[in-house]
Amino acid sequence: MILDVEGCQAYCYTGGKQFDPARPTVVFIHGAQNDHSVWILQTRYFAHHGFNVLAVDLPGHGRSKGAAKTSVEAMATWLLAVLDAAGVERAMLVGHSMGSLIALAASQLAPQRVSKLAMLGTTYPMKVSDALLETSRSNEPSAIDMVNIWSHSMLAQNPLCPLAGVSAMGASRRLMQRMSAINPAQLFHTDFSACNAYAGGDAAARALACPALFIFGSKDMMTPARSTKMLTAAVPHGKIVQVDAGHALMVEQPGAVLDALFAFATAGA
Repeated sequence: MILDVEGCQAYCYTGGKQFDPARPTVVFIHGAQNDHSVWILQTRYFAHHGFNVLAVDLPGHGRSKGAAKTSVEAMATWLLAVLDAAGVERAMLVGHSMGSLIALAASQLAPQRVSKLAMLGTTYPMKVSDALLETSRSNEPSAIDMVNIWSHSMLAQNPLCPLAGVSAMGASRRLMQRMSAINPAQLFHTDFSACNAYAGGDAAARALACPALFIFGSKDMMTPARSTKMLTAAVPHGKIVQVDAGHALMVEQPGAVLDALFAFATAGA
């Protein structure tokens, strides 16, 4: 689905089903140097089981036009404008990594519009090492390789996944390379800088009143468990689910992630 947002085209994947504003909506927000396709299994299941799905391509990523936003707050404001353009008053937000910060910031900007919040592969503060930040600026191909090595706990796909035998790391690397080809304006550095600079996470987390879910990868080296304590402590009502995966947990454990998200979405329904 193509929407007009802030004067530019914004692409939202709807999971293969026609969007119906009368149904409950779940918005999926990808991380740095990614697009909506990282959510492909989860979004299709939600769309075919009673939910609207809006899996966004952030500006400068995938099929959405316009320059990449340079701050988490600007991306959160854009996300709320997507809801306006789609005619959605209230939605559950699901974000991975940088996308989790965007979802959190949006919940602070417009708490009345967020019914539930799920944060995957998240932490706060989401600091990026000086070496990786500089490499993303000066040598983006090397930064892509570094992040993919650190984000995956297995070279091939989980044998229980429909894509068994596929190189999860290779597929993720190719997606990031494609984002570079689409937008050569130091996209990775822009995304990482936004994560690194975001300073509103603690206040946003402490203000969060809606149901919250954290899904962490037990082998995550990008946002390791030890770094998540400040965020989870600020949201004492948040439920924590851990899956056997690295930072790319939607790829490495798609079924476990889907089960946790769908149970959360339907709780109390």
